[in-house]
Amino acid sequence: MPRALSNGMELEYDTFGDPDGPVLLLVMGLGAQMTAWHPEFCRTLADRGFHVVRYDNRDCGLSTFVDDCPPPDIRAVLAGDTSSAPYRIADMARDAAGLLDALGVDAAHIAGASMGGMIAQQFAIDHPSRVRSLCSIMSTTGDRSVGRGTPGALAALAAPPPRDRREAGERGVRSFSVIGSPGYPATPEELRERAEAAYDRSPRSDGFARQYAAILASPDRTPHLRAVTAPALVVHGADDPLIDRSGGEATAAAIPGAELLVVPGMGHDLPEQLWPLLADAITRNAARADGRVTAPAALDAASALSPGAGADSPGHGG
Repeated sequence: MPRALSNGMELEYDTFGDPDGPVLLLVMGLGAQMTAWHPEFCRTLADRGFHVVRYDNRDCGLSTFVDDCPPPDIRAVLAGDTSSAPYRIADMARDAAGLLDALGVDAAHIAGASMGGMIAQQFAIDHPSRVRSLCSIMSTTGDRSVGRGTPGALAALAAPPPRDRREAGERGVRSFSVIGSPGYPATPEELRERAEAAYDRSPRSDGFARQYAAILASPDRTPHLRAVTAPALVVHGADDPLIDRSGGEATAAAIPGAELLVVPGMGHDLPEQLWPLLADAITRNAARADGRVTAPAALDAASALSPGAGADSPGHGG
């Protein structure tokens, strides 16, 4: 896969779809490699007219690891002393901007999941002229009073890193059995296979603490989100135990004119059954700014959800 020099980092990335289509940049979350954006989901988006770009954040996957600093003191950062955090979410947003520079892209549609949603929000704040549309998925504003996780989900997040492939597989099963979508559960075999594949691609996990410190050390984005003018979509699982739906609701409320889509049965992952719904929602939001994408006439949530489930009616925040 290609690599690009960006903001002092080398970022591993790949692309899907027509290079002449509008770029959709996908930003993944804490400790997750770009492969967490499943290739078939990327192709689903590409089929709607996007030139899809996914990449590994710094300190993850095959991108640059920030090795020239001591481990962050997470307890101190939580207590307000952020001096040991080597970078912030804003630095990771600059990485994304630098990647677009390397690709010769002036502006793009930006979609991020979890920490990736935080990066996408910060990108829209810091680089407004480069954002065609914004989609924040299962994320939050940085206000610690919203988007809180359950004790079980936070314990899954804080589990020790795996020492080998087998432990990686077992950790994947345990973690996503807790934080995954209860309405669309993956089998233990599927969870193990995904975790082992990620370990095979890159077994390093030492960047996780630095990324987590970046989240904790970054300020509340709420006041600055009120100035975002790009068409915005906020997607959140109604059953997300890691970042409670209040995080998504606060994000939509902060961005003027944002559309909020709360999906029953969805937890803190991107289950295959929801790919059509998510792709349609992203496409419709992008079409508000860019007529080249192929947007469905209406968001038919029921067609993408299992029998008896349905997304809450989209509303408008702000």
